Amino acid sequence: MSDPQALHGIKVMVIDDSNTIRRSAEIFLTQAGCQVLLAEDGFDALAKIADHQPDLIFCDIMMPRLDGYQTCALIKKNPKFSATPVIMLSSKDGLFDRARGRMVGSDHYLTKPFTKDTLLQAVTDHRGRNAA
Repeated sequence: MSDPQALHGIKVMVIDDSNTIRRSAEIFLTQAGCQVLLAEDGFDALAKIADHQPDLIFCDIMMPRLDGYQTCALIKKNPKFSATPVIMLSSKDGLFDRARGRMVGSDHYLTKPFTKDTLLQAVTDHRGRNAA
């Protein structure tokens, strides 16, 4: 990325039950200038989304209580957040998972483990979606 400040001030939420994934995403995003919100599962995320209104959301698929598909569907059903890009995170790179993610309204799909570059590219590609 040519401009290190290109992502400055973008509010990104990372929903993942893995502390390792949350921490690495937080480090990559913070270094790029993003404001980072972390959530351990869908219930945690839904409470925080209303309070903090992130610009973009990364959501793990396999989580306890409320999985990523259910979480994404609930976010997209809320008219206030329906335009907020949701990027699914999964350790599986299957066609079925991608298709199911699209069915619940996800905007993109990243396979874990992600690299700093793929994570930041996803933010760059989707950040302007709900600015309108």
